[in-house]
Amino acid sequence: MTAAATALRAATMPSIAAEREQTQDVPAAMRRVGDVILDVQNISLAFGGVKALTDISFNVREHEIRAIIGPNGAGKSSMLNCINGVYAPQQGSITFRGRTFKHMNSRQVAEMGVARTFQNLALFKGMSVLDNIMTGRNLKIKSNLFLQALRIGPAEREEMAHRAFVERIIDFLEIQAHRKTPVGRLPYGLQKRVDLGRALAMEPQVLLLDEPMAGMNVEEKQDMCRFILDVNDEFGTTIVLIEHDMGVVMDISDRVVVLDYGKKIGDGTPGEVRNNEDVIRAYLGTSH
Repeated sequence: MTAAATALRAATMPSIAAEREQTQDVPAAMRRVGDVILDVQNISLAFGGVKALTDISFNVREHEIRAIIGPNGAGKSSMLNCINGVYAPQQGSITFRGRTFKHMNSRQVAEMGVARTFQNLALFKGMSVLDNIMTGRNLKIKSNLFLQALRIGPAEREEMAHRAFVERIIDFLEIQAHRKTPVGRLPYGLQKRVDLGRALAMEPQVLLLDEPMAGMNVEEKQDMCRFILDVNDEFGTTIVLIEHDMGVVMDISDRVVVLDYGKKIGDGTPGEVRNNEDVIRAYLGTSH
């Protein structure tokens, strides 16, 4: 075994999901992982003469945690941007629950049941935790703006129902004590929880997480890992995750796809990826 392989295999966080790690080799049917819910086929994306993605294909199964990893500039965020309609790829297609699309905007994708968090927080810093998470319910609101402003009849009942749903998310994320606090006053780790809560408020079938633990300390990462696992286990939400922390990826993911310079160089279980020499070279260099 090479030193590089040993280093990659050592990337674990056993205190977070040891039980899940023990079940990696259990048949998918016994772990509630279902059929393919999201199928990415031959996606290529270029900006002028710069190729961000080249002929990328992979799938995501219902209820699984699917990680996308790779060095900086590998095309990971570009891949998520294609899935949720921010970018329109020049080649390839994406199929979600049997519906294939090539060009769909972010709102249409969200209405289909795909929610997204981004690397950089885009919260409303002067608004409370509750109100920030409430913005995730916008697509669910049926009343027109006039009735919402007056808060009468059906509009008032609808708002109460949405607020009750958001309160359950706040309880789930253990931020009850901060529900009325302006988000800008919260520590960074709690702001990331609010960002996750806003995405959960959309009731997504597939949740795209773009580096949800970036900038966190060890304790904050452990908390976020537990919430991600709970979202997957308790809500049954399918998760596609970009993360640079290899310990996190190897510990909580069901399958991992690896990108490098916009090309796919690996795809499989965490164990298979750990032993993939192309992946080892991309991360640690052939000098090891």
